[in-house]
Amino acid sequence: MKGLLSAILVAGTLAASMMPALGQSRPAPGQPAVPLVDINSASRDDLMTLDGIGEVRADAIIRARPFKAKGELVERRLIPESLYDKIADKVVARPPPGATPVPATRPPAGQPRRS
Repeated sequence: MKGLLSAILVAGTLAASMMPALGQSRPAPGQPAVPLVDINSASRDDLMTLDGIGEVRADAIIRARPFKAKGELVERRLIPESLYDKIADKVVARPPPGATPVPATRPPAGQPRRS
């Protein structure tokens, strides 16, 4: 009886470790498993979790905010392009809260143009 109980406990523990916790789901294929770092709101420590971003670069990124696109890290010469290629899939530039959306250059299809 003792051996059977141990086997059930081991099997249950193994099964539980292979399944995600309740309320959590695994990332869909093609989505990163690690949350993206928002260069417009991330803390210095969060920025420093990115490969190649140390104290000096993290401080420079914070001083240069806000960013409209993550590619501005290279355009503004905050990081070299080779480093950007390594971290591009780990960062995002979300608009800061309260920012006005950038107007489209032309009206969406189906809407008349203003004269």
